[in-house]
Amino acid sequence: MTYGDRRAERVRLETRYPVNLMGVDGTWRRSCILLDVSQSGARLEVDGSLDVLKAQEFFLVLSSRGLAFRRCELVRVDGAEIGVRFIEERRRKGRPVIPR
Repeated sequence: MTYGDRRAERVRLETRYPVNLMGVDGTWRRSCILLDVSQSGARLEVDGSLDVLKAQEFFLVLSSRGLAFRRCELVRVDGAEIGVRFIEERRRKGRPVIPR
C-alpha cells in the first residue's frame, strides 16, 4: 500500500529529523524520525511499539512545542517504518479552518 499521493514530489531528508506522533485524544505519544515527506504524506521510522497506531488517525507533531502539526492516517506498516497520509480539513463556505 502506498502513502500520500505518489504524484506529489517527495523530499528525502539527509539528516535525521526527530518528530512525534500523538493520539488525537492526547493519551499517547511516540518519538520517530521523519525520513521523507511530500505535500500529501510522509514516511517515518517509529521508536517503540506500534500498537497505539491501531487508532488509524493521529497527529504528526513537527515542533517541540506542538505548534506545527498535521493530522494523519496510517496507510502502511513495514517493520519500524510507517507511511502516513495527511488528512485535510474541509473548509466550510466562508469559514476558516480551526484546528481541533
